[in-house]
Amino acid sequence: MNKKVLYHGSVKIIKTPVFGYGRSDNDYGRGFYCTEDIELAREWAALDENGGFVNQYELDTSGLNCLDLTDGKCTELSWMAILLANRVVRLSSPVEKRARTFITENFLPDTSDADIIIGHRADDSYFSFARAFLSNTITLQQLSTALSLGDLGRQIMLKSERAFNALLYKKSEPVNGAVYYPKRMMRDKHARDQYMALLEKEDETGLYISDIMKKGGL
Repeated sequence: MNKKVLYHGSVKIIKTPVFGYGRSDNDYGRGFYCTEDIELAREWAALDENGGFVNQYELDTSGLNCLDLTDGKCTELSWMAILLANRVVRLSSPVEKRARTFITENFLPDTSDADIIIGHRADDSYFSFARAFLSNTITLQQLSTALSLGDLGRQIMLKSERAFNALLYKKSEPVNGAVYYPKRMMRDKHARDQYMALLEKEDETGLYISDIMKKGGL
């Protein structure tokens, strides 16, 4: 058996995640989002100083189809294509709209058979990097660097009913919001500072989305 220990931060104890429940406009669509990093899960649970709970599970991945957007076979454009296909994004310029169409038409992975999707998190602070790339402000190489050097962590999304059935609840622990809410805010601030520093740098050799569209691909 191949087993993973997963954590889910929440304001409540979740012993039995419900398949088909949740928002469809999350990063990778409707599913149950977890992490292998317990500290990250504790931050997810601390929406404010009231804190919450970190729920621990064991996932048997035997026989499950996994789409790993971080395994080197996919590019950052595959990750971005999934985000653009699921999240509600207000695009303010023609180049952003054209870029979204180009990326989703050319780089969107087939997720129909995926039981699990693994990839970078894209909360609002980190989605700023994706928006900057869409608007032709940063290059693909800068985007890749920001994602690989950032501390946003990986998320594991259980997508199919098979994946939900392979998940075993282990335990839940309370999260001290007075400790982990400031950590959550500090991670967000670090992301925003990193974003502003990135905007100040010019990449003279990297590929902007306009370059990629002109070439018709990578």
